[in-house]
Amino acid sequence: MKGEVFTAVMIVKPPGKIRVEEAVLDSDLVSTLRKNLPHAKLEVADRISEAVEPDPDVVEVVHFKGRFLKSCPGTRHYSCCGYRILHFGVQCNLACSYCVLQAYLNLPNLRLFGNTRELIAELESELDSHTERLHRIGTGEFTDSLLLDPWTEWTTRLVPLFAQRNNAVLELKTKTNFIENLRNLDHRGHTIASWSLNAGLIAKREEPRAASLDERFHAAARCASWGYPLAFHFDPMIEHEGWRKGYGEILDRLFDAVDPSRVVWISLGAFRFMPDLKPLIRGKHPRSRYIHGEFIRGLDDKMRYFRDIRIELYSFMLERIRRVDPDLCVYLCMEGRDIWREVFGFSPEDRGGLPNMLDSAVKERMNTGNDFAA
Repeated sequence: MKGEVFTAVMIVKPPGKIRVEEAVLDSDLVSTLRKNLPHAKLEVADRISEAVEPDPDVVEVVHFKGRFLKSCPGTRHYSCCGYRILHFGVQCNLACSYCVLQAYLNLPNLRLFGNTRELIAELESELDSHTERLHRIGTGEFTDSLLLDPWTEWTTRLVPLFAQRNNAVLELKTKTNFIENLRNLDHRGHTIASWSLNAGLIAKREEPRAASLDERFHAAARCASWGYPLAFHFDPMIEHEGWRKGYGEILDRLFDAVDPSRVVWISLGAFRFMPDLKPLIRGKHPRSRYIHGEFIRGLDDKMRYFRDIRIELYSFMLERIRRVDPDLCVYLCMEGRDIWREVFGFSPEDRGGLPNMLDSAVKERMNTGNDFAA
């Protein structure tokens, strides 16, 4: 699989309509969308309401009035990675059955923020104001990082910007194989190409419009050949019949596709959900059986697997990863010290905190020498 050139078409089609607020009609983003979607119908409105009807054929471009940089929505009860979110848009149409956005957002359509100059200015101001620390910033929290990139070309602005900063790293997290815009960018190793993965049965049943696992692995291998560091996220891990075989096979395929030395980190997170999500999954995805399992309310008020199940999931994955690369940074997403100690034999606080562990992984694994700030 290594070194192969692979092109595939996902089930995601180009938007047929571009709905734009008047305030951002002249923005660079709208110009780029119109260039790359010449047949899309342009609709202009004074303001796009949040109560619009769902339309899978539209992408909305609005003037965003909030903060573009946000902290990861963690909680004091669990170890948080200190990740910062660059908020450039919301929603996703990959239709993953477990997606938290179903309960978290009341916006039905894909929506991008057209005032990109303000976004860039806020980002640069933050990086300039805190040069003493390493900023780990990602775009894949409220939408998929690359879902619309073939038409927005957003990465062609962000990746070169981060390449010039020795105190920042960008992570692009995706379930797509939309990587062509990354091919010839001067990234200087400051951008991590990152994929969400799952067991084969779960990916097939619960991620119907995402790129196949083979497509994701091929995309990762290509990005590695272009010099990008990589990361992978097994979140949510879902307990199901044959889960050990399923997750073990995916790890084998992953390390067959890419050199583990190119991987900066792998995160693990067991399926958890706000109680409001359960009826949405049952209504929209009646064949998804995992939602009917036994769960307990956690300290963050999310429903979680029982402690023993989570420990079993994580311990299995960690042991399999350690066989391949004993030094690869593996971390748990939103788990407490007791679970960490059961799985790893230590808690993040024993090593300076989880943000410090991930900062160290950046400096040790990313192919930039001593480029990053101390």
